[in-house]
Amino acid sequence: METHDYIVIGGGSAGCVVASRLALAGRSVLLLEAGPPDDTPFIRMPATFVRVIGTERTWVYRTGPQPHAAGRTLYVPQGRTLGGGSSVNAMVYIRGEPADYDGWRDAGCAGWGWDEVLPWFVHSERNERLGAPRHGREGLLHVSDARHRHPLCRAFVAAAQEIGLPAVDDFNGTYREGVGFYQTTTVDGRRDSTAASFLAAARRMPGLAVRTGAHVLRVQCEGGRARGVVWRRDGEAAEQLALARAEVVLAAGALATPKILQLSGIGPGAALQALGIPVVRDLPGVGENFQDHLEVGVYGRCREPGSLAGQDRGVRALWHGLRWWASRSGLLASNVVECGGFADTGGQGRPDIQFHVLPVLVGDVDREPHAGHGVTLNPCFLQPKSRGRVGLDSPDPMAPIRFDGGYLSDPEDVRTLVRGVKLARRILRAPSMRRVVSAEIEPCAGEAVDDAALEAYVRRRAKTVYHPSGTCRMGVDRHAVVDAQLRVHGIGGLRICDASVMPSITSGNTNAPVIMIAERCAAFLLGADASTDAAALRAPVPQGAGA
Repeated sequence: METHDYIVIGGGSAGCVVASRLALAGRSVLLLEAGPPDDTPFIRMPATFVRVIGTERTWVYRTGPQPHAAGRTLYVPQGRTLGGGSSVNAMVYIRGEPADYDGWRDAGCAGWGWDEVLPWFVHSERNERLGAPRHGREGLLHVSDARHRHPLCRAFVAAAQEIGLPAVDDFNGTYREGVGFYQTTTVDGRRDSTAASFLAAARRMPGLAVRTGAHVLRVQCEGGRARGVVWRRDGEAAEQLALARAEVVLAAGALATPKILQLSGIGPGAALQALGIPVVRDLPGVGENFQDHLEVGVYGRCREPGSLAGQDRGVRALWHGLRWWASRSGLLASNVVECGGFADTGGQGRPDIQFHVLPVLVGDVDREPHAGHGVTLNPCFLQPKSRGRVGLDSPDPMAPIRFDGGYLSDPEDVRTLVRGVKLARRILRAPSMRRVVSAEIEPCAGEAVDDAALEAYVRRRAKTVYHPSGTCRMGVDRHAVVDAQLRVHGIGGLRICDASVMPSITSGNTNAPVIMIAERCAAFLLGADASTDAAALRAPVPQGAGA
């Protein structure tokens, strides 16, 4: 048994931030991560993140059959290593719409409007090009322009402008509807995860203890308060108990966090009783309100063999590897999803579609890509209406969760993706794309295809963008799980700090918002309130840390 001021469950995007900020402030912190360290070069090389998906450094969650997605099982990989999602994602740095956060505030989450959260984004960021007032230059998270720009990505950006979408230089600026190249969480040609930035900055602090291969079984509660964490080492049967003098922070992600809560007796009481789990706190909202982004591919065949296909094999792979090791440049410095954009296809006054463009034909966890060279345009909806849920089928902590994503259950989600596919097909046929693409492969090689056929294609081919959220949402009603300072309702000494607290998912990639949430959680733990100026909380960083 060991005792610390704080115990942080999950060493992912959020957990590394919270643990770092607490340790840098002189607190004693135990960080528990189920996966191994982030010590593979495939994490550091931006372009090779696809080699990590499906390995021991990711969980691959499976839904049950989804009736509105052609009865398919959908797969949601999540990080299982230090840095979590920030160690295995495509590194796209997107904050979301101001309206996202104003919606949180208006739903009862005081202090979470855009004006309140913007300073925390700035607080985290060390942007190599952009500065005040919307960007930071002194934070721990490096954000930079892509070092590599593939010709197929350049063709997409030009083609989208040819059909009327404006060019955008900063997708986190005042105006983001349009197309361009994304900024990424990279530095000097390598990935900058929260493990490589935040956690590295605190590694020398004597109060920080990091345990990898640590499977959390439950939060230990006594007298209505979280007292510690029961966990065991990978491959061992013996349980260990760690005690927290101050608080426990649950940052395991939107699929694992509700699982751990329910295993701890915190969740829907009747369902827990049916599994023989003693109820510590009846919170019916735990595991409800699941949301995710879905996208669907529009594929084009290249005229010349100029895509990324085959670049990871043989002499070519060796050449790219040597170039990256020597100069941190070339193809392996690319985040692959180099470009994209945002479009308002529904006329609602805000973007409802985001494009993720890949200069290669891609498949999914369970589906091989099309053969040969090509480009993939992925329109993704931003404000899903569908909702799912996460629960337990067994009191065994190692058993899989019961996971119903609810994907495409709301018809508006399907209609939005159909509009996105139509827009992608228009871009694919614009002059700049026509010069490099000979034909559309899917959804239809011909020119004409009706909405019914596109709807069927969406239901058959839509895949997740791996942005699960919302399962322990923040709010004040009886189905809310945490309050505006991320404290679990009715349980003392326990906070949640990950994408599960989002009342509604943000409009874009979720890693930057999760880091912002973690920054605020650390501030709350250190005694700040929702109005505290982020700049006033900047902790001193040891010289050379986070570089």
